[in-house]
Amino acid sequence: MLDLGRLRALHAVAVHGSVGAAATALGYTPSAVSQQIAKLERETRTTLLERSGRGVRLTDDAHQLAATARQLLALVEEAEVRIEERRGRPAGRLAIGCFASAARGLMPRALAELARLHPDVDARLTEVDPHVSIDLVARGVIDLAVAHDWDIAPLPVPPGVEQAVIGDDLCDILVHRDHPLAARESVRREELAAERWISQPPGTVCHDWLTRTLRATGFEPLIVHQAEENHTQVALVAAGLGIALVPRLGRGALPPEVVPVRLDPMPTRRLHAMWRTGAARRPAIRETVRTLQELWPGIAAVGDSCAGP
Repeated sequence: MLDLGRLRALHAVAVHGSVGAAATALGYTPSAVSQQIAKLERETRTTLLERSGRGVRLTDDAHQLAATARQLLALVEEAEVRIEERRGRPAGRLAIGCFASAARGLMPRALAELARLHPDVDARLTEVDPHVSIDLVARGVIDLAVAHDWDIAPLPVPPGVEQAVIGDDLCDILVHRDHPLAARESVRREELAAERWISQPPGTVCHDWLTRTLRATGFEPLIVHQAEENHTQVALVAAGLGIALVPRLGRGALPPEVVPVRLDPMPTRRLHAMWRTGAARRPAIRETVRTLQELWPGIAAVGDSCAGP
């Protein structure tokens, strides 16, 4: 009989594309994942991984087995959901994927509250881009995603995934205190054509929103610096190297060199919790979503207080 843990390891490599990434997702070492797959190869008398440059690739037999593993893991999830339902209380491991600023500004309080109220839930957080986290939920790699989208760039929700709104996060234009816009209470998008921008890299939700929005006003934004972390963007603004559009969640207090200016109309990104339809009855997911929604008003209020006058 094939070992479920070894099938889980193979499935993780198939989803994440490498032994190292699979190990990170599973909470193992790369050596442990390799050992699991080596044992699976002996059990099946089949080569599952082949060297490809510095990495590995799945053989055709491995792809077939990984597809079967996905089906088996879905059945195991259904069994776990039913057991948890019968207990009537949240329990078990809960893998959560979350984007960076929510991982910093929202999840520490949410996870601490969840641990206090439901000590039988073993919640584990991984920081991941929203586009990626939704796909990981759909594939059954993680149980719950905290993602965000913008008014003009909604995230596509694949079949078999459900969602609930957590709340809305406001965004400000950040400028150096000596910038001409620093004395303004608000600025319209059409006035920003000549600015030098600091942005997240292409392919991220925030970058896509910035470029699409400014192009709609008739000009191509001049992006001179790219940084994934909002704190890095703030530091670049503080050095007078450009302006940035930065959400309030997880931003914290701004340095004295940086001034927030309201963009009219103000951009808003919406936070969502997403999970598989098959796990919707699971008490651990329901309680986690409820905790996130109940904490959000207080989190958002703290963000407003950090936005300046």
